[in-house]
Amino acid sequence: MTNKEVEISKEERKMLKQIFFRSFTVFAPFNYAKQGGSGFCYALIPFINKFYKEKNEKISALTRHITWYNATQNVGTFIMGLAASMEKENSEKDYFNAESINTVKASLMGPFSGIGDTLFWGVLRVVAAGIAMTFGEQGNPLAPIIFLIIYNVPSIATRWYLTKLGYTVGAKYIESLYSSGLMGLLTKAASILGLIMIGGMTADSVTFETSLEFSLGGDQTLVLQDILDQIFVGIVPICFTLFCFYLLSKKKMNFALLIALVVVFGIFLSVIGIA
Repeated sequence: MTNKEVEISKEERKMLKQIFFRSFTVFAPFNYAKQGGSGFCYALIPFINKFYKEKNEKISALTRHITWYNATQNVGTFIMGLAASMEKENSEKDYFNAESINTVKASLMGPFSGIGDTLFWGVLRVVAAGIAMTFGEQGNPLAPIIFLIIYNVPSIATRWYLTKLGYTVGAKYIESLYSSGLMGLLTKAASILGLIMIGGMTADSVTFETSLEFSLGGDQTLVLQDILDQIFVGIVPICFTLFCFYLLSKKKMNFALLIALVVVFGIFLSVIGIA
C-alpha cells in the first residue's frame, strides 16, 4: 500500500455519511448489557449489507458489532470508520482474522473516550458555557444559541472528519500490518489493553465493604474487612464479578434478571447488616 491518500468511491462516501448521521443515535438504544452496542451495529449496517452477500456472513458481522461498546460520541466515529474498513477487508480476503475487528475496536474505546471526554466535555463545553453565560448576564436572548453553536460546530466537524479518517486509515494500513506480521502483535496488545480496561472498570465500579466485627474477648476485635484486605484488596468484588460473568456466559442467565438479583442481594446484605 502507498502512503498516498486513499480514494473513497462515491458509494463509499455515501455510506460514510450514513455512519456519520447514525452516530448521533449511537446511545439512543442504550442498555446496561451492551451500552451503545446496538447503536454501533446500526451505524455499520450499510457497510455490512454492501460487503457481505451471504446471509450467514451478514449475521456474523451483525453479531460482532452488537456487543458492548462505549466511547465518547464526538470521537467514536473514528472507531466506526475503522471497523467499516476492517469489515471490507474481511469480506475480500480469506486470510483476514475477523476476531481482530472487535479486539481493535475494544482497545480504542478507552483512549478515545479519554481524549473525547477531556476535549469536549471537560474543555469545550465549559468554554462554550462560560461565553454563553456572559451574554446571558447581559440579557442577550441569543445566549443559549451561542452555546449550542460554539459546542456543536467543532463537535459535528470532528465527527465527520474522524469518520473518513478511520475508514482511510484502515484501508491504507491494515493490509500492510498483515503482510508485515504486525497484526498478530497488535491484536495481542489490544487484547491485553482490553483486559486492563475491564479490570480497571471492575475495581472502580464494583465495591464491597463489610461492617462485620467479632469480639475476641477483652479489648480485641476482629474486623472482617481488614482480614479480607490482607488476603487481597478487592477480593470480594472480583469474585462477585467473576461469578456474574459465569452466570451470563455459562448458565446463559438473562441480563435483566441478573441485575434484579444483584439489587435484591445488595438490599438483603444491607438489611442484615453485613454490608
